[in-house]
Amino acid sequence: MRRGTIQDDVIHSKELGEDVPILIYVPADFSPMYTYSFLLCQDGKDYFQMGRIPRVADELLDQDEIENMIIVGIPYTNIDDRREKYHPDGIKQKAYIRFLAHEVVPYLDEKFPGHNDRFGRALAGDSLAATVSLMAALTYPNLFGKVIMHSPFVDSSVMNAVERADSDCKLSLYHVIGTDETNVKMTNGETADFLTPNRALHSLISKKKFDYFYEEFDGGHMWTYWQPDMKRALSKMFE
Repeated sequence: MRRGTIQDDVIHSKELGEDVPILIYVPADFSPMYTYSFLLCQDGKDYFQMGRIPRVADELLDQDEIENMIIVGIPYTNIDDRREKYHPDGIKQKAYIRFLAHEVVPYLDEKFPGHNDRFGRALAGDSLAATVSLMAALTYPNLFGKVIMHSPFVDSSVMNAVERADSDCKLSLYHVIGTDETNVKMTNGETADFLTPNRALHSLISKKKFDYFYEEFDGGHMWTYWQPDMKRALSKMFE
């Protein structure tokens, strides 16, 4: 099996006022003659290392089970930086969402041959990274057509954003949550029930006209359970 390459790059963000390092997975048979879907992973280093998403993509591409794709990992600097950019109450969340839409998308469109279509652009994340991915797609549904959510943090801001969303935008959502996620220790030291709010989110999304996959897995809030789900997530969203 041929393996893709992982490139390091930096995007200077005017929205965030900083240089943002990124990881870019490029498949082994990359050619400028092909067109590619883009997957933007929040918690990018975690998806590349603990999620092993490049190796999963290698396998699925080798077996012709998914479409051609470029995967971008956007790491966070530290837990404070992560909360500021990902949490609905984070002081930089709106700027981070604009960074994705106004800076990352043009960067990819210039660097790689994409589909120039919202369903050719997907977002992914776990926990708070899933939250900001969903919020970005709801903010810019004409740019981002797909979201992969592993155990998102859900609060009233998320529920209100989904409630306001126009069903006609026809987002494609992949949503999983663990049945043991009832007492999750968060980075601020507090614990929270993730399962109950995710079930409420599931109920609300189900009323929309979205293309929507939802499942509860046996397990908790950690990569031990999210990593084995990578293959199915990519297969469903990029078949």
